[in-house]
Amino acid sequence: MIAKRFLYILIYSLLAFHPEQLLSQKFTRSDTLRGTLLPERIWWDVKKYQIRITPSIEEKTVQGVVSIIYQESPRHKGIMQIDLQSPMKIDSVAFEHQARNFSKIDKNAWHVFLPERLEPKKRTSKNRYDTVHIYFSGKPREAIRAPWDGGWIWKKDEKGRPWVSLACQGLGASVWLPCKDHQSDEPELGMSLTVITPKELSVVANGRKTQENSFKNLKSTTWEVKNPINLYNIVPYIGHYTSFKDTLIGEKGKLDISYWVLDYNLSKAKLQFNQTKPMLRAFEYWFGPYPFYEDGYQLVESPHLGMEHQSAIAYGNQFQNGYMGRDLSGTGWGKKWDFILIHESGHEWYGNNISTKDIADMWVHESFTNYSETLYTEYMFGKQAGDEYVFGLRKNIQLDAPMVGAYGVNKSGSGSDIYYKGSNMIHTIRQVMNNDELFRKMLREMNQVFGKKTITGQDIEHFITSYSGFDFSDFFDQYLRTTNIPILHIEKKVADSSMTFYWTNCSDEFSIPIHLSDSNNHFTFKPQKDPISIKLNKIQWEMIRPEAIELKYYINVKQSVN
Repeated sequence: MIAKRFLYILIYSLLAFHPEQLLSQKFTRSDTLRGTLLPERIWWDVKKYQIRITPSIEEKTVQGVVSIIYQESPRHKGIMQIDLQSPMKIDSVAFEHQARNFSKIDKNAWHVFLPERLEPKKRTSKNRYDTVHIYFSGKPREAIRAPWDGGWIWKKDEKGRPWVSLACQGLGASVWLPCKDHQSDEPELGMSLTVITPKELSVVANGRKTQENSFKNLKSTTWEVKNPINLYNIVPYIGHYTSFKDTLIGEKGKLDISYWVLDYNLSKAKLQFNQTKPMLRAFEYWFGPYPFYEDGYQLVESPHLGMEHQSAIAYGNQFQNGYMGRDLSGTGWGKKWDFILIHESGHEWYGNNISTKDIADMWVHESFTNYSETLYTEYMFGKQAGDEYVFGLRKNIQLDAPMVGAYGVNKSGSGSDIYYKGSNMIHTIRQVMNNDELFRKMLREMNQVFGKKTITGQDIEHFITSYSGFDFSDFFDQYLRTTNIPILHIEKKVADSSMTFYWTNCSDEFSIPIHLSDSNNHFTFKPQKDPISIKLNKIQWEMIRPEAIELKYYINVKQSVN
């Protein structure tokens, strides 16, 4: 993980890249406290979270303790910012067997006062890290339309029994958990979650179950992940679950697969979840090994539609193909597979393995994951099917805001376009590269280089430029930072079999080659801002068709024939 001082500088340099975003929107002190690495956050690097909670299903409350294991910088003033959103509250804090003072500084942030370090603390192998214990309680925000609004989910299953979970991406884990709620600081040593429930309920969480103890009418269940994890991915599922298991011999050996569903849905799940292993094989082909072999892969029935909870994917698609039975592409291809199973699992590579430091760069998570649907479709049904699927998604593009959000204030870009526009942008990059095998190797190398790290969107931009050998700088500026889609003008003249072509609705520097192919022929031309005229032979003339270009490239083509 990047050194904190460097990370602090980096975040503020990113802010400087996009000042217009900050000027055009009004942000609050709460936004800055949440979205920026201020001095009270930067001096401590989280290594592990150990969480122990007791949810009250009747009262919809949560109480517990989180032990934050961290490494401090050599010198600091001892003020630690802890994020915890109202109406949740900190009850007490303990450090080195002593109670510590704390105070609420904002509706969503607290200061915890720890011993000040003016000189580096002497360390031993047994005492490399410090631990602060934070006791908390309250009635966390309830999600009404999870996962879109976020919070705890208190529902009943079809038999009227408790069914509880949470979803908090964007809203943040601090909606229920005292933590450093910033994507840049994932716990390198993982996380453990212990949940105390009535005996008759099962608890499923991230990773592997390490312990289960019963006492009186209660049960304590502990799950643990060994890998770094986004805090919004930490999740308990509580209900009347039953499970079945499978294994995949993947690129890194044996991968344990576990399925958890409500007891009355077992037969449906065994049929629908047959799609899991082909999905894993497809994504390992495109992206490289599943990132979390140590923690296994779990698919868990959830009381909401879905979420990419690391190694414990939330599944609520009612055991049917499509997106709740619908094809988001309108092409028919999206009804041949289970959207939630495929999409949310794609996040294991993009979002969970590769994670962005700032929510402003959430396009990295969602664009590549949305494109994973296309790659899965292509893997299963052929390249033409993939082309048609991603093209069909364009009808969902809004062009309502840039894909990159404002940095330092916990603000993502366009809610829809980071998905559909993003996947079509990546598809266009693939066409520009004009080498599918190189493109696949790039995706695999990307997951190897940036895997289990937190990165910036510009890290991805620079990597693609470097790996492909094509300068995508102006391309990314166009697609990520504006809402303008380039227009390719083509004027064909029958008299002399010529073609004049040029770009509009883009920057003067924007330029990408257009590669067209059929079974026997290939033709490339590279439009610029200024018109260019060339002669065409008969085959080239027939290959220049707007629909053929737009199928491959996310641009608008305006053609005239005279």
